[in-house]
This record gives sequence, structure tokens and C-alpha cells, in this order.
Amino acid sequence: MRATVGDQLLVHGRIVGQHDRVAQIIEVLGADDGPPFRVRFEDGHEAILSPGPDAVVRHGASRRE
Repeated sequence: MRATVGDQLLVHGRIVGQHDRVAQIIEVLGADDGPPFRVRFEDGHEAILSPGPDAVVRHGASRRE
């Protein structure tokens, strides 16, 4: 999984009733544009994530808004 600053990370809910979460990638910490990523969620919470198979990168998402 590769990403650049400004891309979005969509993390799918893994249990019934859990909603998908969208986070903006604000820093790429891994080698070759890979994880881990520092992200900011819509509520302002920041975290460092190494996404699993339940996540998808939306490339260039911030440039389309």
C-alpha cells in the first residue's frame, strides 16, 4: 500500500453496525511511500496507522474537493 500526503485512508468497519472511517494522510513515515502513516480523522483525532486489509487509500482525494 502506497500513499502520499493529502491522500485519504478509508478504513472499513469490521463488525456489524460499525461505520467506515475516513482519515487524511498528513505524513508518510514508511519507506517507499508505505506505512505507517500519520493520519487525521474527521473529528480532529490524529493517529499513526499501519493499515490492514480493511483499509483502502484514495489517491488525490484532497485535490478533488
